[in-house]
Amino acid sequence: MGEERLLPLFPLPVVLFPGAALPLHIFEERYRLMIGEAVRDGSEFGVLLVDDGKLTTVGCTATVKRVVREYDEGEFDVAAEGQRRYRTLSLDQTKPYLQARVEFFDDEEIAPPDSERLKLVVDLSARITSVLRSAALPALDAAGLPSFVIAHHLPLDLAFKQQLLAKRAESERLEALAAHLQELLQRVQSIQRTQQSAKTNGQAGPH
Repeated sequence: MGEERLLPLFPLPVVLFPGAALPLHIFEERYRLMIGEAVRDGSEFGVLLVDDGKLTTVGCTATVKRVVREYDEGEFDVAAEGQRRYRTLSLDQTKPYLQARVEFFDDEEIAPPDSERLKLVVDLSARITSVLRSAALPALDAAGLPSFVIAHHLPLDLAFKQQLLAKRAESERLEALAAHLQELLQRVQSIQRTQQSAKTNGQAGPH
């Protein structure tokens, strides 16, 4: 069993990964209170995906790195960062904001990622960012958890990100990413071809 504790929850339409940046605009009174306490105490709060009004059970904690801006109306912007994963055991509604009794967990398999599988995932990621003309992947630390860096950087659907967050082995995450990115690359290439064809009305350009 992992460590258990009562954790403030911030349900969002976001899947947060350990080490990932999370900019937040805080405006609701209950979250002003919750994030204000996190800033004051340097404490964690739990980010949990809410999808179609339903809460998932696996999330990631965050800490506030800095308060970016404060507004006259009491709202404020913060720069937060993902820390560690947890599983929700039970919900607690004794405070104005939602809390949960959670159990923290880490990967069960502690081993460096397979170099060939990682190379494939990085190559697929680079091809996708090239097609989309988006920023290239940041530098990866192969000794860390590159799957989370890659998944945070790419436009993956929330359900798939949630599955990755719950997996407890880097090898499993990279295997899932390889399959998913191959399908994603095919989709974005197909969209690109359709857009290019539309620009030329389906006609080939001059030779």
